[in-house]
Amino acid sequence: MLGLDFDPLYVVLGFAALAAVLVAEAVYLLVYDKKDYRSRVNRRLALGREGGGPERVLVQLRRERGLGADGRAAWSGMLHRMVLQSGVRVGPPLVATLAALPLAAGLGASVFYGDLALALAAALLAGTALPLLGLLFLRKRRQNKFAEQLPQAIDVVVRSLRAGYPVPIAVSMVAREMPDPLGSEFGMIADEITYGADLEGAMRSMLARVGQEDLALFVTSVAIQSTTGGNLGQILENLAKVIRERFKMRRKVKGLSAEGKVAAMILNAMPVFVFTSINVISPDFYGDVWGQPSAPYVLGGSVGWMMLGNAIMWRMINFKF
Repeated sequence: MLGLDFDPLYVVLGFAALAAVLVAEAVYLLVYDKKDYRSRVNRRLALGREGGGPERVLVQLRRERGLGADGRAAWSGMLHRMVLQSGVRVGPPLVATLAALPLAAGLGASVFYGDLALALAAALLAGTALPLLGLLFLRKRRQNKFAEQLPQAIDVVVRSLRAGYPVPIAVSMVAREMPDPLGSEFGMIADEITYGADLEGAMRSMLARVGQEDLALFVTSVAIQSTTGGNLGQILENLAKVIRERFKMRRKVKGLSAEGKVAAMILNAMPVFVFTSINVISPDFYGDVWGQPSAPYVLGGSVGWMMLGNAIMWRMINFKF
């Protein structure tokens, strides 16, 4: 047919191979890990799978976030707020990383350049600026992920309320169904309510741990309804629509500003690329002027102009709405 000649043997072998793959997949799914899938949805459920009870899990989650066993901050300030909202686990690995960064930077600068002042500057930069930039990046990424998950969580709460469940039960259902970061945060609310905290206080604690602006709308809606009454399901349903529209707007703004961000990255990388290329091709091109008294001022002025340009471009492509 159509000039094609099939060997029946190859057709049978192909179907046999496909059947073997399907059987292997079925066996894999039957014996896969022998753990309940729900225990791997988020970290709170994973810790609960290990045993110890909800109270131990709640205390461990708090300590991983730099909080005391009672949920209060052991230390305060902007740095603690950044650590708390970034979601990093406070413990020996984090301390070792923070100690290794300045040490490695200082040793590297000392070995390559042999200048003690430069080594100290590199160690100071790696011990302060790099951790702060890392925390800012992690906090922004976590808050964006939380904002993406929040409308789905509100939908689960709305469906639970319409089914007749109270708000704490609806929150615990979100904790069982949603992945991190939202799943563990709502799970901590459910555990705190179980051990005596009021709903509004537990939610405001979560708001402090997350710091996401859309979450404040959800917490305020629940707090107002608990004191004045009203149809919470309808309120949250409308809120979910508003949050989804805000999320779409953020994505649209991100797409419209992508060209400006790429241009900013190219403009920042080009002087560094040209400077490095010239030094590799002709080391004496800049070598003759490094000793001039005006060299540091010219270099500092160039860096200052670049920072000013970055600030202007940042203001052009970032705005609140």
